[in-house]
Amino acid sequence: MNFTQSIEVCFKKFSVFDGRARKSEFWWFQLFCLIVEAVGIFIDHGMGYEAGFFEWVAYVIVLLPSLAVGARRLHDTGRSGWWQLLYLTIIGVIILIVWWVADGTKKNNSYGKPIKIK
Repeated sequence: MNFTQSIEVCFKKFSVFDGRARKSEFWWFQLFCLIVEAVGIFIDHGMGYEAGFFEWVAYVIVLLPSLAVGARRLHDTGRSGWWQLLYLTIIGVIILIVWWVADGTKKNNSYGKPIKIK
């Protein structure tokens, strides 16, 4: 899956928290989120906004799709999407990154069939 396919899939499945997601889908979308938020920050500084209005708009636009793809990515590794609550802790971010980087299960799990790579 490439960058544009990942963005398309994640916005089509913006509220789908079931199923599984490949590593490439997750990481390309995270790169997109980073770029969108950086553009929001750049626009804010260019227009002289101190409050970060465009940064917050960018954040709100990508929040739900990012949570959904994160849950699907955890499902691919056999974990519940609720583990994303670890993101609220400092050490939890490290654990989540390790899980998101891990390979998905090769067999069926309780979240669906394995993702076939074309």
